[in-house]
Amino acid sequence: MTHLHVFDMDGTLLRGAGSVELARHLGTFEAADGIERAWGRGEITDVQFWERMLPLWADVTEAEIDAAFAASAWIDGVREVFADITARGEHVAVISQSPHFFVRRLEAWGAHRTFGSDVVPHRQARKEHLLTLQHKVDITVRLLDELGLDETDAVAYGDSTSDTLLFAHLTHTVGVNCSAVLRRHAAVCFEGDDIRGAYALGRRLLEQHRTSREYTS
Repeated sequence: MTHLHVFDMDGTLLRGAGSVELARHLGTFEAADGIERAWGRGEITDVQFWERMLPLWADVTEAEIDAAFAASAWIDGVREVFADITARGEHVAVISQSPHFFVRRLEAWGAHRTFGSDVVPHRQARKEHLLTLQHKVDITVRLLDELGLDETDAVAYGDSTSDTLLFAHLTHTVGVNCSAVLRRHAAVCFEGDDIRGAYALGRRLLEQHRTSREYTS
């Protein structure tokens, strides 16, 4: 039996946000951090967030994005977890509200599918370009359908309110250094600096479900 492992990126695989990490590399960290904080306080909308953030990357090159990605503060064990999932014949998806041009670089680390907001420099950000909380649910359901799996064959890993709808939809959920709000929705929670610990909890949830299903069959 195969499984689907769905990871958030910002705050889960990455200590912080992809947009801020990119700005840090480009020397515009203070401006980006201020935008991120204003959005977190609810002072600006999602569209306004990108209207302010995208100009900070106006002249970014692919090489600079690669360098920013490599230098970002990733939680330990990401490649190793992706490799273990692949070796078991299972599937890795990363679904993030960050720009897909940043998120998709995780495919080089072993993610099978990646999804993010369709925002790019030099194009006006519109609501339809943004990945939402509901999109996380819809994408996961679609992937499960493509793989011929049901929702008990999936594990979601996340850290914040952006994951609440997905956690409410799935049975097997792991909060990773998560907010108090998400903690109320998570089946289990992990605190630490190595995603392998969260992954071990996810595997335990799957094993407990398998054992329970065998016992009742």
